[in-house]
Amino acid sequence: MKINLFVNFISICIAVTSACGMRPLANESGLPGSRPNIIIVMTDDQGYGDLACHGHPFLKTPNMDKLHTQSTRFTDYHASPTCAPTRSALMSGRAQFKNGVTHTILERARMALSSTTISQVLKSAGYTTAIFGKWHLGDDDAYQPQNRGFDETFIHGAGGIGQNYPGTQGDAPGTGYFNPVIKHNNSFVQTKGYCTDVFFRQALGWIKQQGDKPFFAYLATNAPHGPYIVDKKYSDLYKDKCKKKQACFLGMITNIDDNLGILMQKLDEWGLTENTLLIFMTDNGSAAGSRIYNAGMKGGKNTVNEGGSRVPLFMRLPGRIKTGVDIDTLTRHYDIYPTLAEIAGAKIPSTVELDGHSLIPLINKPKAKTEKRYTFFHKGRWNKKGAPGRWGQGDCNPDNAKHKNFAVRNEKWRLVGKDSLYDIQKDPGEATNVIAAHPEVAAEMLKAYDGWWAEVRPLMVNEDASLDTGKPFVEQFNKQKAAGGIPDWVPPAI
Repeated sequence: MKINLFVNFISICIAVTSACGMRPLANESGLPGSRPNIIIVMTDDQGYGDLACHGHPFLKTPNMDKLHTQSTRFTDYHASPTCAPTRSALMSGRAQFKNGVTHTILERARMALSSTTISQVLKSAGYTTAIFGKWHLGDDDAYQPQNRGFDETFIHGAGGIGQNYPGTQGDAPGTGYFNPVIKHNNSFVQTKGYCTDVFFRQALGWIKQQGDKPFFAYLATNAPHGPYIVDKKYSDLYKDKCKKKQACFLGMITNIDDNLGILMQKLDEWGLTENTLLIFMTDNGSAAGSRIYNAGMKGGKNTVNEGGSRVPLFMRLPGRIKTGVDIDTLTRHYDIYPTLAEIAGAKIPSTVELDGHSLIPLINKPKAKTEKRYTFFHKGRWNKKGAPGRWGQGDCNPDNAKHKNFAVRNEKWRLVGKDSLYDIQKDPGEATNVIAAHPEVAAEMLKAYDGWWAEVRPLMVNEDASLDTGKPFVEQFNKQKAAGGIPDWVPPAI
């Protein structure tokens, strides 16, 4: 009798909880197909060590630190050594070279048109999709985000605000970190304010308007990518602790942190926090901060060492993702795609071949055993025959770059080039080369890498792309300016 009464009591509690719209705590089994809103905040060139919660001696990131405490954290999560490759893997669920992305310039940042984006997959599941900030996967119209599954677009051109390189890549004339010219839904507007503030403000206004329909917001800042420009009040926080360039770099991160705080505050105010998966990550190792603090790792941006690829990944979804949990399993940027698709209940087309694995089993059971796999890194960035200046000099044959600037990782080892092997679990700083003691490990990893290269080499579709092109952003900007001008941006109400 007592048992029956207890069961009835529990049943009533569950019914009341459901009726009130509340979720039981740690409802792990409810994560797949739960269709929360999804926000990805990805910063540019901020490394694993560029957060106070990761041990930085003086950088101030109170809101990133707060999100860290509220999240499940993937502590052995890796991006690519540079930005466009990471973005292509995030968007496609495939290794960057399989998307044709082998560089950040010279037409090699264009994500192959055959790639199916996560935004397209989420749209098919009823999500409204938006991007704010940096795209960097092609400036030609066919490659632009409005044609790759995004309903709302608010972006700068090229790989960074104001950049201009041979080929189609080039941002709008006269743009800068303050008052940037932005392409909003395929029409240019003149904004007012600092770039990061502008991107967050536009994103917040859009999020506020979404109502009950699930949304995916990809908020990809260009900061703290160089040039290192930020309001003096931010750089002054660090002027007595490091060089001016680094003070500006760290100031840009603190500015992002302030905006992240506003985002989290608004999600609370609008009653969205409980049903919004908030992800924070960065796109590669630190560009300017690694010499100050690098969490004990070797290398930074543009290297295939641990510090070039290991980056933060925080995931917060109250009641369905645990807080304050560290997952030390080796994971990669292309794992985000199948994870989001599973959470959204979205069907991935059978024609899409993924390199990524869903992270949900690890989220539910952080110590779960996972399929053993190798993961591969390559700096790319070889020169291009016929390119002007230094970009056309030296060896321009991709095949000759095969065994240069590459690395292979599994849970225990990192092979860097053909001649260096590190026990990364014991030696994250890559101080002791142990290849002489473990030649069989290095040989097996090299064999796996050679197989991977043979797989990806035919998919490098941008290698012979002509640089004798127009500049789509520049041309569209000039045409719009001549036809009626560039209107002022109206900041949305938040």
